[in-house]
Amino acid sequence: MGSIKSTLSDRQAVWAFVLGCVAVTIGVVAHLPMFAMARAMNYRLAGMTMDGMMIGGMALIVLGTLVAAYGLLPRDLAAQRSAAANIVVAAPEDAQLGPAHWGLMAVLVVALIIDVMKPASLGFTVPGMVAEYGVAKKTVSLVPFFALAGTVTGSVLWGWIADVYGRKASILLSAVMFVGTSICGAMPSLAWNIAMCFMMGAAAGGMLPVTYALLAEMMPNRHRGWSLVLVGGMGAVGGYFAASGMSAVLQPLFGWRILWLANLPTGLTLVLLGALIPESAKFLLARGRVAEAEVVMRRFGATARTTSPAMATPTLSSQPLQGVHLYGKLAALSICALSWGLINFGLLLWLPADLVAKGYSVGVSSRLLAESALIAFPTVFVAALLYSRWSTKWALATMIAVTLAGLLLVLRLELAGSGSPVLPVALLIVGTNGIIAIVLPYAAESFPLRVRGRATGWVAACTKAGGLIAQGLTISGVALSMGTSALLVMVPTALSFVLVAWFGLETRGRDLRTLD
Repeated sequence: MGSIKSTLSDRQAVWAFVLGCVAVTIGVVAHLPMFAMARAMNYRLAGMTMDGMMIGGMALIVLGTLVAAYGLLPRDLAAQRSAAANIVVAAPEDAQLGPAHWGLMAVLVVALIIDVMKPASLGFTVPGMVAEYGVAKKTVSLVPFFALAGTVTGSVLWGWIADVYGRKASILLSAVMFVGTSICGAMPSLAWNIAMCFMMGAAAGGMLPVTYALLAEMMPNRHRGWSLVLVGGMGAVGGYFAASGMSAVLQPLFGWRILWLANLPTGLTLVLLGALIPESAKFLLARGRVAEAEVVMRRFGATARTTSPAMATPTLSSQPLQGVHLYGKLAALSICALSWGLINFGLLLWLPADLVAKGYSVGVSSRLLAESALIAFPTVFVAALLYSRWSTKWALATMIAVTLAGLLLVLRLELAGSGSPVLPVALLIVGTNGIIAIVLPYAAESFPLRVRGRATGWVAACTKAGGLIAQGLTISGVALSMGTSALLVMVPTALSFVLVAWFGLETRGRDLRTLD
């Protein structure tokens, strides 16, 4: 309760946030009667007319989200932003991890699992959408395409929101939006599903950057790299496992729509988890709440300092940026990120539909993919160990190699025409989740300070660009088999392996100031 009070104090109106959450929840519940009435039709709602209760519920969701956002808005923003510009909060280099650090990591893993589960569910809803709406695969591709476009928008928007609202409040606002997007499960038209998936993507797009920002502020420097890899990897694998597991258990009983309706309880769970997430010390200091900031910093062993504009400007910033090694690193990580997007939002997203087309039932195909995710789960710890104890460069190269092995086995599976997809998919999940867990922390440690933010942001954008390319090809009518897709994706993936091995920089134990 003390944590909730600390987060909601000094905001425009606590009652407005609570009222907004209640309004969004009621708006979602207003859609459930139509879903329940469709039970006799195997929960098929296509072509049905939305009643007044549903339309009123949609209005409540929009209004409730805006009211909640207003309620969380801090007072006197101009003074806060001016103060925050000169405050740096960081943990000492050699600080030990305590219960507060482990607790924060555990809560953020659960938050990321809930976050990743939303876009991961897209692949498991595609077969049901194609069957119910009676449209071509390229038309249904608009759903993941707009969801990815939403994540791109959210990645940009949520960085600004986190600076204005604070890390913790931005996670709460994201959770409220998640609750609202659960009405996808009751939308009778494909167009409404596309619109709501864009909103879902916008809510999900900023969760990972906000999580990384919060961890970077709270974790000691020598533990930062592996903790980012561990939290990001466990969130990614856990999210895919949660999506596939829910699909295996619930979709045979309630149809594909139940995967969207699950956003209601999981979103509310994320709101409640907010009580366990500490408020950002930098945000508290910028608000003038020094005593509360000192309590947070004591728990995490962090310190704060004030910088001047002269101190914040690197002495080498006026020198021209040049060097084939610098641009080689950027090309290597960009192609790696692009390959990840092609696999995660292309190959893996369409895999459930491909298995159904091969004769597997929805329940069986979801169970097989859940087994693959379960096999992949322990490898997240291996990735974190390799990154922190062995080599940052070769840990990334190893995950790219595992991904290549998965692509080869998918190609072999397609050529053979039979066999279990568990091992190929497990390798793909291991490799791709290892890549996404490592590539952004590694990018942040591989570039000079003067271009670090831009370079890392560019690599993050490439992960989304790969998915947009994959869905754009499907929308344009380019129909590729799973084997052909695996063969084509192997080209940039192999190229990224060569470039990382050639241009990659070993960053383990290195003082990043030497990059400048």
